[in-house]
Amino acid sequence: MVKTFFSREQAIKLLLLLAAFSSLLFLFVIFIFILGEGLPLFYRVGLGNIILGFKWAPTKGSFGIFPMIVSSYMVTLGALLFGAPLALGCATYLAEYAGRKTKIFLKPALELLAGIPSVVYGFLGVIYIVPLIREHLGGPGFSILATSVVLGIMILPTIISISFDSLMSVPVTYREASVAMGATKWQTIQKVVLPAARSGILASFILGMGRAVGETMAVIMVAGNALKIPLSVLDPLRTLTSNIALELAYAAGDHRSGLFSTGVVLLIIIMILNFVANFWVKRRVAG
Repeated sequence: MVKTFFSREQAIKLLLLLAAFSSLLFLFVIFIFILGEGLPLFYRVGLGNIILGFKWAPTKGSFGIFPMIVSSYMVTLGALLFGAPLALGCATYLAEYAGRKTKIFLKPALELLAGIPSVVYGFLGVIYIVPLIREHLGGPGFSILATSVVLGIMILPTIISISFDSLMSVPVTYREASVAMGATKWQTIQKVVLPAARSGILASFILGMGRAVGETMAVIMVAGNALKIPLSVLDPLRTLTSNIALELAYAAGDHRSGLFSTGVVLLIIIMILNFVANFWVKRRVAG
């Protein structure tokens, strides 16, 4: 009986281990596939000609994606500038000021934003944000500003959720000691709680950046998809993800390889962001 029970436990453990490693297997397969499709073009054309090239005309032998790299970083930074303060303020209110009933209602409602399809955000951006920018600020409306606003709203659930957990993980004794020293509630939050949760908050910002840089559909709808480096927040642009989604359906030969090379660059960017985020989370846990 004991031997049978032990064997059953071992079988269950092995099954769960396989389930855990299956996710790593899928990631490994995707990574190898993208590298296999994209790296040959780097060898033929040259890393510098692709990464630092300004002209994207794959049917004519030009595979420069530098304007799209710059555009991707610009909209990601814009999304962070718009969404991070709002998300941090919301997380701070939930963790420090909201009552139990308010938390029960507000936190799931905010997390529900993550379940809304990106095409809905893009549609709302086209209907409301783009005309508003065009009428009051000028330009075509399809711009860095419109894209940053849409992405800033889309990254709210990620930043709010992780920042809230980081704030809640700060020991209550920190708050009590600060209040005992005569500090007000806001002074306690500003001088004690936020610095103590800094690593987790920074990790939430970085993960929000990863969410923004990898977004596709909403960006296609509001960015304008211009193949140039934008010089103003009102200029249209094209990101790495947009480029892949717009052209992969009809690409062939070196054109297709160029899109996979774009995917390699995008994958490396997102992996770096996730690595940095994990580093900050581990620092918070260690601290």
